Amino acid sequence: MEKYLCIHGHFYQPPREDPWLGSILPEGSAAPSRHWNERILRESYAPMAWARRLDGSGRIADILNCYEWISFNAGPTLMRWLERDDQETYQRILDADKKSIARWGHGNALAQVYHHVIMPLASPRQRQLEIAWALDDFAHRFGRPAEGMWLAESAADVPTLEDLAAHGVRFTVLAPRQARRVSGPKGAWAHVDENSLDVRRPYRIELPSGKSISVFFYHGPISRAVAFEKLLQDGEGFWHRIAGAAGEGLLTLCTDGETYGHHFTFGEMALAHVLAQAYSGRDGIRPTNLAAYLANHPPEWKVELHEPSSWSCVHGVERWRSNCGCTDGGHPGWNQSWRGPLRSALNFARDAVEEHFTSQSKILFTDPQKALGSFGRVLCGELSREAYAVQFFAPSLSETQKNAAWKLLTMEEQMLAAYASCAWFFDEISRIEPVNALTYCLRALEIRRDTGGGDIPQQFFAELEKARSNKESEGTGKNIFETRVLPRHESEASLILQALLKTAYQGRLQTGTPTAASWPAVDVEVTVASTRNDEVRPDEAPIAAGTARIRWHPAPWDKEVPWTLHSKSADIQRGERHVLLSPPDSLELRVYPAEQPAGDTPPESRTASSVCRFEDLPWGKRQALAMTLILYSVAQRRSDALARSPDALALFLPWEEAQHDQPDSHLWEEFAPEMLLAMAMDAGPEDKRADAAASWLHGIELSSGARRRLEATAQQTALTLLEAPAQWSRLARLVRILSEYVPGLDWWPVQNKVWAMAPWKAEAAQAARALGFRLPED
Repeated sequence: MEKYLCIHGHFYQPPREDPWLGSILPEGSAAPSRHWNERILRESYAPMAWARRLDGSGRIADILNCYEWISFNAGPTLMRWLERDDQETYQRILDADKKSIARWGHGNALAQVYHHVIMPLASPRQRQLEIAWALDDFAHRFGRPAEGMWLAESAADVPTLEDLAAHGVRFTVLAPRQARRVSGPKGAWAHVDENSLDVRRPYRIELPSGKSISVFFYHGPISRAVAFEKLLQDGEGFWHRIAGAAGEGLLTLCTDGETYGHHFTFGEMALAHVLAQAYSGRDGIRPTNLAAYLANHPPEWKVELHEPSSWSCVHGVERWRSNCGCTDGGHPGWNQSWRGPLRSALNFARDAVEEHFTSQSKILFTDPQKALGSFGRVLCGELSREAYAVQFFAPSLSETQKNAAWKLLTMEEQMLAAYASCAWFFDEISRIEPVNALTYCLRALEIRRDTGGGDIPQQFFAELEKARSNKESEGTGKNIFETRVLPRHESEASLILQALLKTAYQGRLQTGTPTAASWPAVDVEVTVASTRNDEVRPDEAPIAAGTARIRWHPAPWDKEVPWTLHSKSADIQRGERHVLLSPPDSLELRVYPAEQPAGDTPPESRTASSVCRFEDLPWGKRQALAMTLILYSVAQRRSDALARSPDALALFLPWEEAQHDQPDSHLWEEFAPEMLLAMAMDAGPEDKRADAAASWLHGIELSSGARRRLEATAQQTALTLLEAPAQWSRLARLVRILSEYVPGLDWWPVQNKVWAMAPWKAEAAQAARALGFRLPED
């Protein structure tokens, strides 16, 4: 009897990028991380790639890349962000798929519908694009065609499965309660439910077109126990649960990737324990992945589904269009009657967008539908914009027409992003997820207007007005759109104001010199022609004036426009850079048509075409600017402090008799992290001053900010010491001394690097032990 195990992880984050800037803005609920992608990365996705296995003494015996031993899908919107923001984890995921192919002949990775759209509720065009773009993204990143595809919330119906099969997808994974009836080799049909369905075999769904697609069903009770019943608290208990359920065939478990680490701290370690048991062959169970199992065990049984159905809604797919009662349970008294009107409003917008694309694209593309279907190759970077234009643009287009073509493609992508499933998943329309959905919709409708499609359809607002928030203060969906979504819109003035502040906060802005502020989707070049910091300024006189130009990628630069910056505050800082560091809430930027002068022209002779006050910027954009200043200031301070830290130790005088603390101790504490680092790097004096400093440093408790500063600097220093040729003795000293003074420092990235350098030579042993590793001779 052959017993196989496959644990599948669903790794996904919705599109979070601001649709105008192209970058993810700070999200307060994700603190202390900047946003939720960053937080889940640190708590789940990265630990999964470097999962610790400890011995009985708590030392690191093994570091496992869990992605090598599990089936997984990593959504395109998450992988796009990982590629840009964490190359190490991104590469570990790609490498894991390659190793699984070498091991089993088929890869662990599955594709996932692009924006996590609920496919049974999508239009035919949306379904086609979600699949086509996802497959192109997968092939580009993993270097092979996808064999399977994960459906958002496992939501399925026959039209969705037909589209998967038409694109060459061989299989998907569903929840056991989605099966309605099954038929064995003898052909008799029998009705099943989630308790009677045999989930240890693959099934085949025969489609009306004559095509077919295979389906795996996961084991519901154990998957729920992992996700909701704290099974991950004990890796050995987790294994016993698996061993008790395994039998002839394939036992498949499915969970969100966030379960391992974010929902359950150290959950990745319990998973690593289970995977190690499986690949060692314990209890006769062998690990595999879905594609490999399907290749060796083609389905002999057929299945028909409840349609439409999903894993996370017992009412089919009503969770994403009605007040069915399915929520996260956070507010039992609330209703979700807003779900239907929100979907209806987005559908009105989608229909207007699709109609506009159809009418405008005929003269811009040689084959509009083929061009749209291939745009995913540009989104993932497989095809350059230049190559795409040659292949799909109509010949002899003007620059204006080319820009319009790119805008129409972006319009379609933004409209699709508005349909990410999480907009309906929870219980309140004023949450960040529905607000983000409406923001992407706004961007799509804005592009529609800018390319000749007219204003926002009134039906859109009429439907939003039917969507009532559970919070009386929020009002209706229309109120939320006006108060939370419209302020996110970018104008010339808002972009130029952010560019001025960003470059000023980075210390780069100088009078008379063009300076560019860049975001993934737009560049803004600003030139300050003059500044004014008189004690008394005439009313309405600007504190700065200049010109700017904007470039939306991939379009060329727009015309240069003049601007003036005004402040309602009398507290104007002195110095060229600091004139823009006035209290920011007092700042107002005005942009004028290119043909109108700015500068010192009297205000009454000018008419601003665009105005933005700092206080009108949405919270995320104001917070992003604040973080720019903080990061620059901390970097400057850290650089200065590091340069002075040996001097600080040298100035730390030997203590006198009966002295037990340092005079003005609170001031010296500012330098404590750098002093510790200098001592650990053997940069300080070797006399009674060092003894006094050591005694004092032992006695203080670093603030959380100082501890993080020390941790970040120590990690970077250690990684530098590991660059060829590795300085093992200095690394050992660094880790030993800092761990003595500040127990519990996080050496996670250093441990990962050292593990990758195994097997270790003799000179590395001391450093490896200091970092918590168990050596073979221990």
